[in-house]
Amino acid sequence: MSENGINENLGEGSYETALKRNKTIVRTSIIGIAANVMLAAFKAAVGAISNSIAVTLDAVNNLSDAISSIITIIGAKLSAKRPDKKHPLGHGRAEYLSAMIVAAIVLYAGITAFTESVKKIIHPETPDYSTVSLVIIAVAVLVKIILGTFVKRQGVKVNSGSLIASGSDALFDAVLSSSVLASAIIYLIWGISLEAYVGVVISIFIVKSGIEMMKETVNDIIGKRSDPELTKQIKSLICSDGSVMGAYDLIINNYGPDKNYASVHIEVADTLTADEIDVIERRLTEKVYSETGIILTAIGVYSYNTQDNESAQIREKIRKTVMAHEWALQIHGFYVDVSDKNMRFDVVLSFDIEPKEALGILYSETAELFPDYKVSIAPDVDLSDI
Repeated sequence: MSENGINENLGEGSYETALKRNKTIVRTSIIGIAANVMLAAFKAAVGAISNSIAVTLDAVNNLSDAISSIITIIGAKLSAKRPDKKHPLGHGRAEYLSAMIVAAIVLYAGITAFTESVKKIIHPETPDYSTVSLVIIAVAVLVKIILGTFVKRQGVKVNSGSLIASGSDALFDAVLSSSVLASAIIYLIWGISLEAYVGVVISIFIVKSGIEMMKETVNDIIGKRSDPELTKQIKSLICSDGSVMGAYDLIINNYGPDKNYASVHIEVADTLTADEIDVIERRLTEKVYSETGIILTAIGVYSYNTQDNESAQIREKIRKTVMAHEWALQIHGFYVDVSDKNMRFDVVLSFDIEPKEALGILYSETAELFPDYKVSIAPDVDLSDI
């Protein structure tokens, strides 16, 4: 319905926006690759000449960053492909798969670094630093700070989790390189070799970074709770329409960065015609898309009693009964037909109770209050902030 109209009018513009985003990711990643390869080469040379395990591991870390950037480019290219018959919602989730591979590479690099550092603690070797080595390490710290700031800023600009993670990782690498520089200075001044121990610390932080990246990516792939600010914004936009009395059951499905589809229920007066409701739905779909970029693929309708006071009194009794339970988060979609003795409503349940148990309690209580009524209760999941 609404989705087709939006895709026809705005789909091409959305694709152009995706292409621009893709170009930014690729360009930024290429800069990161060039910088990390250069740093890895210099650090590897310094590590070999000075016999420093910490510097060598720092070089490996830079090399893994370069490989990560390459995979980020591949993921960005795949995710930017146009939708096709087999993938009608696009290829955006390919970016999450590339992020998972990046996380695995970082994790592997950290574990390998830890193993090598422990070996050096057991079988220590004396490092031999030169002034040139220290200068190279110091320059590497500066380059990493500049690179990390730039990459992270670009990631925020285009909403790329991969770039934001790479930028943060680069800034953290600057801290790690600083620790390598500090250990070298300590050795030159006091003759105390902290090489292997610094290597262990670096590897632990690399492993931690890899685990955190993997957790975040797994959450994106499995599906996580929608951003509360975004759900509030969408519901507020819908409820700002004068014909809508409430917005409920908002579900946002993510198919890659900035590629979201959603469904929602709206509550409207029971006197509206199908034609009037159709106009409202189309109006809401266009409003939500223009303000948030999210396409409402489906809008369900709850009817609201507007023609008798008895219905309002029954609604209030039911509301008080249901909301007396801590696990009942919200009641909505309430409608009662007084003449036919029919009543229906939805209840949002917390994750603290099984739906079957909750429904058993609510059916029992409503039957006690209104024994002559046929009651239908639909359990809803706590999918977004109410």
